[in-house]
Amino acid sequence: MVLNKTLECYLSLPCTIEIIPDTEEGGYVARVKEMCGCMTQAETWDDLLLMIQKAKQGWLKVALKYGHPMPANR
Repeated sequence: MVLNKTLECYLSLPCTIEIIPDTEEGGYVARVKEMCGCMTQAETWDDLLLMIQKAKQGWLKVALKYGHPMPANR
């Protein structure tokens, strides 16, 4: 576990983003593998890329605020 890092530091760490096409309703679902529960969905690829970055930032802000375990630098 990485300790005493800033939000910007965590945002700069590499992560695995899994993208899954929604074959039933269209669009895409994305999740950050290293951040349990960090996911989003969008209708277009461009929107999805923006939304997953916002989801990642939100997840990290909450984890930092409440002292939850953070993804380690790999």
